[in-house]
Amino acid sequence: MLISAVAGLGLGFSLIIAIGAQNLFVLRQGMRREHIVLVATICAVSDAALIALGVSGVGLALQALPWLTEIVRWAGAVFLVTYGCLAARRAWRPSGEVLVPSTGQTARATTARTATQTSAVAVASTALALTWLNPHVYLDTVFLLGSIAATHASPWAFAAGAIVASAVWFSGLAFGARYLGRLLSTERAWRILDASIAVVMIGLGISLVVFR
Repeated sequence: MLISAVAGLGLGFSLIIAIGAQNLFVLRQGMRREHIVLVATICAVSDAALIALGVSGVGLALQALPWLTEIVRWAGAVFLVTYGCLAARRAWRPSGEVLVPSTGQTARATTARTATQTSAVAVASTALALTWLNPHVYLDTVFLLGSIAATHASPWAFAAGAIVASAVWFSGLAFGARYLGRLLSTERAWRILDASIAVVMIGLGISLVVFR
C-alpha cells in the first residue's frame, strides 16, 4: 500500500504542476488574497472527486461516451476564451489595483470592498468551471490516473497519494502566492500578470478546438 501511495503522490504532482488555466487562477487569487481558502478547497475537493471517479472505473465508462467529451471540450473552449478576454480587458484598462506589501491590502475604493461577499460566488463559479469544463482534467486525472491506478495492487492507496498531492499543491500555491505580493505592488505588474493570463487562457481555449 505504501508503494502505491508514493506512486500516486508522485504521479499526482507530475500531472498537476504545470502552467494551466486552473493554476493561474489559483495563483492570481492567492496574490490578491481574496477567497484563498474557498478557491483552494474547491480545486482540491474537485480533484479528489475526479481521482475517485477514475479509480472507481467511471473513467473507462466515460470513454464510451464521446459525445460527452465533445460537449465538455466546446464548453471549456468557450469559457477559457471568454475568461482570457476578460483578463485582456483588465490588462488594457486596469482598475488601479495595487498590492500594498506592508499591509497586504489592496488599494481599492470603499465601494469595491462592499462587493467582496457577492464576488465569492463569482470566484467559486470560476474555480468550478476551470476545473470541470477542462477536458484535459478528464484525460489526465480521470482516464490516465485511473488507468495507472488499476495496475497497482492497492488502487485506492494510489488514489490517496494523488489526492494528497493535489491538496498540498493547491494549498501551497494559494497561500504561498502572498509572498509574491511585493512583485505586484504596481499597476504595471498587475497588467503584465493579466496579459500573461489572457495569452495562456485564450491559447488553451483555441487549442481545445484546433488540436482535437
